Amino acid sequence: MNRVINDDHRVNAMEMQIDENCSQIIVRRQPAAGDLRTVMTMVKTITDLERIGDEAAKIARMGKLLSQRKCLVLPRYTEIKHIAELALDMLRKSLDAFARLDLHYTAQVVRQDELVDEEFRTILRYLITYMMEDPRTISTALEILFIAKAIERVGDHAKTYLNTWFT
Repeated sequence: MNRVINDDHRVNAMEMQIDENCSQIIVRRQPAAGDLRTVMTMVKTITDLERIGDEAAKIARMGKLLSQRKCLVLPRYTEIKHIAELALDMLRKSLDAFARLDLHYTAQVVRQDELVDEEFRTILRYLITYMMEDPRTISTALEILFIAKAIERVGDHAKTYLNTWFT
């Protein structure tokens, strides 16, 4: 967890450097239509990847808070793990599609995003019920909800990232 939190600044710095490199390419080389589109798509893509890094840091911070609780109860742990696996698979497929410049995974990623969204809504409904039944669980439930939302956002960014390249 600490490594993810501490490395967030490195991801931010890399995003800024790549953005600067793309700007320099535009200024110095004045790329034509296809090449300009590629450079601009790269700028959008690095923004999504940086935001995924931000979400990972947020998940790590919330996980750290949860692990420091003395009476740790993790409702919906299995569902959180499942939604995280779906979102990570979406990201892997998006990165693979980019590396290969292959549309193969596009439909799968879109379907997985719908699954991630539905899983998030299920977790949200459960956590609301959990908090209503025992108000003492509100802090823990909210932290779990923040984790679930951050994972859902990772999925959204993975889909956006893929759509940026193939639209």
